[in-house]
Amino acid sequence: MDEIRSDVVGSLLRPDTLKAARDRHEAGEIAHAEFKEIEDRAVDEAVALQDRAGVDVMTDGELRRYAFFGPLIDCVEGFDRYGGKSITFRNEEGETHRFPKAVVVRPLKCVRHLCAEGFTYLRARLGGTGRLGKATLINPQMAASNYDARFSKEAYPTVDAYLADVVDILRDEVAELIRLGCRYIQLDAPMYASLLDPDMREWHRRCGNDPDRLLGVGIEMDNA
Repeated sequence: MDEIRSDVVGSLLRPDTLKAARDRHEAGEIAHAEFKEIEDRAVDEAVALQDRAGVDVMTDGELRRYAFFGPLIDCVEGFDRYGGKSITFRNEEGETHRFPKAVVVRPLKCVRHLCAEGFTYLRARLGGTGRLGKATLINPQMAASNYDARFSKEAYPTVDAYLADVVDILRDEVAELIRLGCRYIQLDAPMYASLLDPDMREWHRRCGNDPDRLLGVGIEMDNA
């Protein structure tokens, strides 16, 4: 029988204590060191959960991020964090919530590594277990949703030029993760099928992007 590998594909649910601590930290109500202690405990619990479940490839649950794509926004200058199109979610009660997306408004400049802190901590927690640790990165095609010609054109005349810089940043990050000993890097989350959705296609057109062309551009950039 072939061996089956098990791992967590996406984010684990962020504990309420961690979400509350992040809000308090952003509001300046708790010190950075205290927030990091809470964050570390949440990651420890996520690792323990995966250990109990017998997962082969371990992740930190992406708990250090406000969203799975967060590192690109938090570690790279050039984005207006709340200036883009809002994503609409519905909870179990059917209530609608809007999550504002970031939009690129200036040339990108990486100010710190996207995943180095998270992977280094995870690596230390896995020492001696024989388990593989995984790092996750936003993929270029997903990052295309942060380009809106109405706001981005002064920094990048085309979405291709913007994505080329995203690719350079991600390739540098891959090199750093390899240097740190990471052997498994996951790209999140190729949304090629979303380009078939009429609402998404219309939104891309409003942002100055051709949804038909974006499929090929996204695949090319992801491969790069």
